[in-house]
Amino acid sequence: MGSSLYIARVIGPVLLVVSLGMIFNRGFYKKVLEDYCKNAALVFFTSIAPLVVGIIIVLHHNIWVANWTVIITIFGWGGILKGIWLIIFPNTITHFMEAYSKRDAVLFAHSAIALALGLTLTVFGYFIG
Repeated sequence: MGSSLYIARVIGPVLLVVSLGMIFNRGFYKKVLEDYCKNAALVFFTSIAPLVVGIIIVLHHNIWVANWTVIITIFGWGGILKGIWLIIFPNTITHFMEAYSKRDAVLFAHSAIALALGLTLTVFGYFIG
């Protein structure tokens, strides 16, 4: 449970802050996403980050149980898949970013999901776990 709490205490607040930023400053983040697609080096380097973080999480926390800690394992595997996908198919990022820029609801939904996950991990990591 120690690694679950540690990872939840890192990921939870980060998701909280980023999701709140995206909810309250959607115009700014739409611009960030638009600019992101135009920079191939940035797309490449930001595809390595989730791959590395995902591998680290899975190496330390590949725990498939029926409680809140499975969120961390899923987060790790999601990072691995996202990193692999973006390294192999970097041009697909433009399609996702178009969805965010054209539909406010998509960006808001993503932000709301991140907020819920961040809140859940923060509460379990700091208060309940």
